Formats: sequence, C-alpha cells, structure tokens
Amino acid sequence: MATARPAVMPETRRATKLVEQYRAVRAHTESLAAPLSPEDQTIQSMPDVSPTKWHRAHTTWFFETFLLQPHCAGYHQFHPQFGYLFNSYYETVGARHPRPQRGLLSRPSVEEIAAYRRHVDTAMAAWLDAGDLPSALHDLVVLGLHHEQQHQELLLMDIKHVLSCNPLDPAYDRAPVELAPVIPQRWIEHDGGLLEIGHAGDEFAFDNEQPRHAVYVHPFSIASRPVTNGEWLAFIADDGYRRPELWLSDAWATVQAEGWDAPLYWEAGQMFTLAGMQPIDEHAPVCHVSYYEADAYARWAGARLPTEGEWEVAALDGVGAVWEWTGSAYLPYPGFRPAAGAVGEYNGKFMVNQHVLRGSSRATPPGHARPTYRNFFPPAARWAFSGVRIAQ
Repeated sequence: MATARPAVMPETRRATKLVEQYRAVRAHTESLAAPLSPEDQTIQSMPDVSPTKWHRAHTTWFFETFLLQPHCAGYHQFHPQFGYLFNSYYETVGARHPRPQRGLLSRPSVEEIAAYRRHVDTAMAAWLDAGDLPSALHDLVVLGLHHEQQHQELLLMDIKHVLSCNPLDPAYDRAPVELAPVIPQRWIEHDGGLLEIGHAGDEFAFDNEQPRHAVYVHPFSIASRPVTNGEWLAFIADDGYRRPELWLSDAWATVQAEGWDAPLYWEAGQMFTLAGMQPIDEHAPVCHVSYYEADAYARWAGARLPTEGEWEVAALDGVGAVWEWTGSAYLPYPGFRPAAGAVGEYNGKFMVNQHVLRGSSRATPPGHARPTYRNFFPPAARWAFSGVRIAQ
C-alpha cells in the first residue's frame, strides 16, 4: 500500500461517486472469498502467504484505522484487539501480530470477520454520504480502495499456494481453462534517447510511481510478448537449471538449496492452477518464476531483462497475463519523498533487496493496471503471478 501525490485540487470533493466505488471494491473482495470454506480461509502455507480471512480483515482495518477512528465522529471501534491482529507493517500505528503466525488464528472466525466488514462498511457509507470530503480525506479513501485491490490479487496468489499444498488437488474455480493462442515472437525496435518515465496527471498513482523524470535510454529491442511455457521447456531440456554459468551467484546458491528444476507449481508435465492440476499449455506465458530464473533464462536465450525505463518507454500494454520481471532494482525515483505518517511507510522502507516487475496479471483487478505501475518482490519470490519478457 502506498500514497498518492495528486496535483493541486479543490478543498472538497463530491463523495457520491466515491461511495459507489467503495461498495464495488469491497463487494469484489467478498466475491473472491465466496468460493472458499472457512477452513480454506484460515490456512497459512508459508510465511509470505496470508490467510484469506486476514486479507479481508486487514483491508477493513485500513478504513477503520486511518479514516473512521480519527475522522468520523461517534464511530465505535468493532473490537479493541483487531488493531493488533490486522496491522501489517505500520510501525507508527503500534504493535502487531507476527506475520508468520497469521495462520494460527483460528479466531476470530470467518463469520466474525464478515461482521467486521459489515460494521465498517455501514459506517463508511454513512460517513461518505454525509457530504463533501476534504481533498486529503477523499484521496485517503481512494488510496484505501487501491490498497484493497492490491490485496485482491494477493488473496488469489496466496490461496493458490494454500490449495497447491493439498494432495486432493482442490480447485479454487473449476471453470474451463482456455488454451493460449499461438503468437510468434518478434522484436520491437526502439531508438532510445532522453525520455520521461513515471506518472503524471491527476489520476491516482502510488507514490513510488512519482515524480515523473527524465532517463537516458540506449537504443534497444524488446520482445513483443512474454516468454512461453514451451520456450521454458526448451530451457529445462537444455539443462538450464543445472548450468551454473547461466546463474548469478546468489541465484545458483538458491537453486541448489531449494532444488529448483522448473517453475513453481510444475510437476510431471502438469501445472497447478486456480482450476486445479492442468496440462502445461506450451503457448501460455510462463508464470511463477523468480527474478533469478528470469535472469538465467534471458542469459540462456542470448538476451537480457529489460530495464523498467525500457519497458515503460516501449509503450507496452499495461494489461497482461503475467507480471514481467525487469532488470531494475526497486529504488526511489529522483526526488521521491515518502508521505508523512503511517501511510508513508509501505513503499519507501521497502526500497532495498527487491526487483521491479511491470505490467499486470490475469489476477490484477480491473482498473488497477497502468504503464507506470511499479510492482516489486524479492528476487527469489515465485508465488506471485510473475513471468518474463526479454530484451537486447
């Protein structure tokens, strides 16, 4: 979650449309959780994964903590200990339950989390309906909605990992899996030059997308589509996971320690999906690979990963099937300043030991993707919907 830095705005903004947006985003979270049993929603399969019910509660905690409690007169907190249970990273807000232990919380129940959401939603709707909001509070509500959209994708990432650990081959959704079309790869040439990247304008953006600034880009070529499963199978067949010359030192140590020999969720010619175990579709973009694997594949292919500046100036479509690793470390843009207070904590303090991904995935909520969006994960992370596009 991050903060927006909008242009100068009027002192107040109409809340009518905002109420509709609030209800739509909150309802979508509930629709994503609807196929899951209470048992499904409680499991934490690894420290990076959060239980579904925790996502539902944490996004609710945001609105209660940063909007209702300080700004809505007469609001009554739902539960005095929920602040401790559902705070994520906000040190300035107070102590929090350890992240690796979220799966130990059999209580509060799924039903109580649902009641928490109803309590906060009723109060938020009444507060928003009461009249115009100061611009700063309007922007904070919008931030909360984009924060919840981030957690909608995290919810799907996490439940996929949870279900993959079950030998019964459970599916989140048994909808038919459509095969990807055959799309030949071509190279898109770009002349480079002194170009601008970063968000500009009055529309919402997270603070890490700003300020807009100039970068010098050397002439380059970038692939017209992401790497496919079929191309990754060729990498595996050529002993890609067993050739240390292809891997960064830390990457090779990770491959050896973890025993990687294929993307996450691949097993015996099949891959685990949200629809359960499926045959590997050779024409679909490869997914669930780490930065380490993406970098090794690019080297094997005689190419490299694009920088995030190259990715953005190539005017690639911001909506894709997989997030795409870039060769860029996650660092602040020139002139970046985190916002004051707790809401400024999330982005700035994570600008170390992470790599940038661009684009979006099929799990990204509608309206949440844009060409300037900077996603980021540690280089060994594989449970995100992450893929590869190469450059040269």
